Parts: sequence; C-alpha cells; structure tokens
Amino acid sequence: MLVRFLASAAALAVATWLLPGITLADGDNWSRATTMLIVAAIFGVVNSVIKPLFKFVTAPLIFLSLGLFLLVINALLLELVSWAAGQFGLGWSVTDWGSAFWGAVIVSVVSFVLNAFFKRSEQHR
Repeated sequence: MLVRFLASAAALAVATWLLPGITLADGDNWSRATTMLIVAAIFGVVNSVIKPLFKFVTAPLIFLSLGLFLLVINALLLELVSWAAGQFGLGWSVTDWGSAFWGAVIVSVVSFVLNAFFKRSEQHR
C-alpha cells in the first residue's frame, strides 16, 4: 500500500514537472515534497471514494468508448484534487482542462509503470 502511495506521489510529481498547466508553489525542497505527499493523499482518497461512483454512473460511456472515457474521469478527478488542494491552502493547482487531461494521461502511465515494476520486484523476493 505504501508503494502504491509513493508511486502515485511520483506520478503526480512527474505530471507537475512536465506540464506547465500543473503548478506547484515555490519553496524549499522539503515544503514542495510535503505538498506533493499531501496532494497524493488527497488523490488517493478521491480515487478510492469518488472514482468508483463516477465509473458506475458513466459505465455505458466507458463501454461505448472502449475505456477511453476513463481518461475524462481521471481528468475530472485531477481537477477535483486541484480544487481540494486549494481549499486546504496547498500550493498545487491545475490551471485548465487540457492540463488536467494530459496530466491524467501522464499519471496513469507513470503509475502503471511504477506499480508494474514494484510488483515484479516483489515477486522475485
């Protein structure tokens, strides 16, 4: 569980680093890392509580789009995390829909790769 949390935090950090529309407030490295960990915790709560509801309600769209609508759901959830981070006074935000969409793509790919890597390394133990 800790590995998945850290993989999500790393994926969010990569999206923040790559996309100019996802911003992290200036500060020292410690405060920026702490902010990313808190954002990852919010992201985890949103993914575990709200994402299943979105998937249930939009199941026909997900089916008709062969799963591509999941990227739209992930982008909406990233926007929700951005809003929640703003409510908590964190210095992390998503500025527009395009950044949320591409951020969702990056987070999905990086999380998939990291989770696959760590799952494979656990199997060799």
